[in-house]
Amino acid sequence: MTIYISDLDGTLLNGDAELSEYTIKTLNAMIAGGINFTVATARTPATAFRILAPLTLRLPIVLMNGVLIYDTEQRRYIKVNKLAPETVASVVVTMRDFEITGFMYELSGGEFMTYHESLEKEPLRDFVEQRIAKYNKAFRHTEGFENISRDDIIYFTLLDTYERLRPVLDALESQPGLNHTFYPDTYRPGLWYLEMFSPAASKQSAVDYLRETPGYERVVGFGDNLNDLPMFAACDVKVAPENANPEVKAAADCICGGSDSDGVVRWLEGNL
Repeated sequence: MTIYISDLDGTLLNGDAELSEYTIKTLNAMIAGGINFTVATARTPATAFRILAPLTLRLPIVLMNGVLIYDTEQRRYIKVNKLAPETVASVVVTMRDFEITGFMYELSGGEFMTYHESLEKEPLRDFVEQRIAKYNKAFRHTEGFENISRDDIIYFTLLDTYERLRPVLDALESQPGLNHTFYPDTYRPGLWYLEMFSPAASKQSAVDYLRETPGYERVVGFGDNLNDLPMFAACDVKVAPENANPEVKAAADCICGGSDSDGVVRWLEGNL
């Protein structure tokens, strides 16, 4: 028995960060026919749920690079990896040291919240405005992340240039109790994401969980960006779209069509 797991941005989604009508129709038909299909994304519940609403997904989905696993049928989180309060405090101190800010995510009592401080920098402001306009995502302003309870924090996202973020990453890599992923923005050249979360979480561990729970014998994974390499490590067959990062394409077993040409579903049509 095989499970098929796809990344979203740059892989299953087109250049407008949407599912094409062809992908929706084809995937729903395949799922109705019995294919075991799900997604593993860096996106939060707030945006992923809206993007995936047209699909009749039956299997759990992986969110925020493995921090959350959500059961689509029971509509509940079956896995939540929180950061230790002392780790949250350490990350905030490091951000202050490098005079950088971003977003801090909380999941408390089933309620998801995204906090931000200053939106003076254009990439952060665009990030918020685009997600409010397109997904009606809720954000909450705080004068400082220090003012938020550290008990239910699950994630940090920094968005800036490689040159600004690399020193932050170098400083954080030595801190215990922290995992991270560092990869270029799919839609805005020149910008990078540095995301920090529990060391118990990764796309690899999430895929291992999905494989072992019902006992799948084979995992086929689709991904395009550097944060998909951990997922590839857990897959038996690794597929990258034509538009994928060169490092990801080098790690793939085969290349499918690009994300703007429904590459994932067309590969599935040809290989099921």
